[in-house]
Amino acid sequence: MTRHVSKLLLLSLLAVLALLAVVFSPLFPAGGADAQDKVSPEEASSFFTPDKRVPQSRAELELSYAPLVKQVSPAVVNVYSKKVVRQSASPFANDPVFRQFFGTPRERVQNSLGSGVIVSDDGVIVTNSHVVKDADELLVVLSDRREYAAELILSDERTDLAVLRIDTEGEPLPTVNYADTRDTEVGDIVLAIGNPFGVGQTVTTGIISATARTDVGVSDYSFFLQTDAAVNPGNSGGALINTQAELVGVNTAIFSRSGGSNGIGFAIPAEMVQRVVDAAVNEGRIVRPWLGLKAQSVTYDIAKSQGLDRPVGVMVSEVFDDGPADKAGLSRGDLITEIDGREVFDENGLKFLAATRSPGERSELKVLRGGDSEIVKVTLAPPPGATKAELEVLDGRHPFSGAEVAELSPRLAEEMGRDPFASGILVTRILRGAYAWQIVRPGDLIVAINDTAIKTMDDLQTALDADTSAWAIEIDRNGRRISGTVRL
Repeated sequence: MTRHVSKLLLLSLLAVLALLAVVFSPLFPAGGADAQDKVSPEEASSFFTPDKRVPQSRAELELSYAPLVKQVSPAVVNVYSKKVVRQSASPFANDPVFRQFFGTPRERVQNSLGSGVIVSDDGVIVTNSHVVKDADELLVVLSDRREYAAELILSDERTDLAVLRIDTEGEPLPTVNYADTRDTEVGDIVLAIGNPFGVGQTVTTGIISATARTDVGVSDYSFFLQTDAAVNPGNSGGALINTQAELVGVNTAIFSRSGGSNGIGFAIPAEMVQRVVDAAVNEGRIVRPWLGLKAQSVTYDIAKSQGLDRPVGVMVSEVFDDGPADKAGLSRGDLITEIDGREVFDENGLKFLAATRSPGERSELKVLRGGDSEIVKVTLAPPPGATKAELEVLDGRHPFSGAEVAELSPRLAEEMGRDPFASGILVTRILRGAYAWQIVRPGDLIVAINDTAIKTMDDLQTALDADTSAWAIEIDRNGRRISGTVRL
């Protein structure tokens, strides 16, 4: 009996061990302990690029950004701007007699704060244009608390970038190298360094949330990197860097209803930053190249008619005569899908990528025509025509006496943010007390006089020299046509 009981216990023990082996066998790969955590190269490449991967262990999760911050933070500075503002409640404050009895208006100093990035060891600093706008005095404070008066080399409101220079008497400064933002992808880790709310240099981290944001409306050349790294007032002009300690972009704006960070910040890509800095240092001004075309975004219906499986690219709607696009053979109806190897989805993106190059350089456009794709090489050039320097004040007995005007050329239109394909005479300014105030406003476009189209200054002068006491005038005001007859 005892022998049978012993056999029964032995069989029961063997059955339990077998059951345990079945339950726990999936936890131990057939290759043994050495095979655990191993992934075939084929499997790895299907999920990650060779240089980018998620943390693989607890130890990697505990890695620090401190060495990266120590390397870059000395090149991020604080920018203080001072502006003298006169305060007076009286409309007669500028009158000499009024000042004789009541004194000059009181003055106060208005201070604003932003950040900046040292991009050249001889003291060249880039920041936002809105940080230094209308400043009477600029002061740069380095991370080690050294202070320098700054000179404004260039302020470009259309990109919201400004370039400053400080004199360190030959002492080299720490700098940040530019990143190639063509390699920047959604999900890349980035750090924002700046001086939010004036509390002192602060570092926040996040990821690239989106690239090529063109509908933000912050500047004329809208093409922003979006990040969820906390960006607040005072961060403007500061650095957005990657994990290679390179400048990915310059922080410029946030989307917020409260004024604080909501996790949606925008940065100007490094390629545009580099273009503006180079132009400021080497030329003292920025001349933007243009393609000489108008384009519209591709809708689903347009994409379907072109044999595309998704909307991509822009459709050429107009080509400027004898402009770069015209000389390259582009025509209305061409579908541009890429510029210099980068996809475009709207005219702003096409315009931005072209503007990162210099006049005289060549861009390669991938164009779809009749279902066939081809590469068209375009030599970029500055827009033709008059500039702001060629303004003229009108005088004489006519409705526009006292108005400062210029022929609206593509170049002037680009400088002033107007449609470069529009034509007419642009009113830029009106002298105080001039008769023209009764007829036009700055920004108006004179398009016709006495049923004659006005496109050039010669056209305008001929119309104003006519022996008449009545002028039938047509103007364009913010896209709205206004017409009427003026008698003198």
